[in-house]
Amino acid sequence: MKFLWFAIFAALTASAQQQSATANLAYKPAALRNVGIDQKMGAQVPLDLPFVDSSGHDVKLGQYFGGKPVILALVYYSCPSLCTMILDGVSRSIKEISTLTAGKDFDVVVVSFNPRETPEMAADKRTVFLHQYKRPGAENGIHFLTGEEASSRMLADSVGYHYAYDSVSNQYAHPSAIMLLTPQGRVARYFYGIDYPVRDMRFGLEDASGGKISSPIDAVLLYCYCYNPANGKYGFVIMNAIRIAAGVTLVLLVGFMLIMFRRDFHAAHTRVG
Repeated sequence: MKFLWFAIFAALTASAQQQSATANLAYKPAALRNVGIDQKMGAQVPLDLPFVDSSGHDVKLGQYFGGKPVILALVYYSCPSLCTMILDGVSRSIKEISTLTAGKDFDVVVVSFNPRETPEMAADKRTVFLHQYKRPGAENGIHFLTGEEASSRMLADSVGYHYAYDSVSNQYAHPSAIMLLTPQGRVARYFYGIDYPVRDMRFGLEDASGGKISSPIDAVLLYCYCYNPANGKYGFVIMNAIRIAAGVTLVLLVGFMLIMFRRDFHAAHTRVG
């Protein structure tokens, strides 16, 4: 009998997961249909890609690899919402790691995938990041880059990061994630969302430093983009899907509990009789 109840519970859980996937798809506007993350564990980023640093100098991506692991963040500097929270999350997480310091033990490389953005914009974002991090010597390990569409697109594709430009809103639809890369430029780990646990970040950097590639993980993505032309408002489209899925799951679990209570009540009265 216990097996039967576990089977019912498993079926309810599977149904809730299916509802979550359906809700997620239903709430995705066209701009988000091809946006997301494909985890490419061990994939090599193209180190010869050209970019421009925050001082206006031409650089190659490979300049930031060779001796230390790299935290890679793909954003755009004029993003109205999520990109700033991603960068805040990175600075907050690495600031709490007392045993590792940017510039000494690892580098942070932030790349804008908006080809219209300038080194001046990158410099402004870098200044804010360094102010938040407040670690001596970090300026040698914090790099904010801009570049041509071809370079940022190739970099993003190499790590499975898929974004899209929406001409109606003049914004980019993109997922929220950062990547840890080995000193050789191979994808070692993904972190999702806007809050990156300090312990996981530290262990991830230590593993990446030794060339260790983690296993793929399950994740719930936040998407930066939800434009409603009727009211001109933005929001996190994934949160609506999560709320629906959570509601469906709650209803199913409550129903399961009621069935179990009724069964136990009936069994108890049967024994008494």
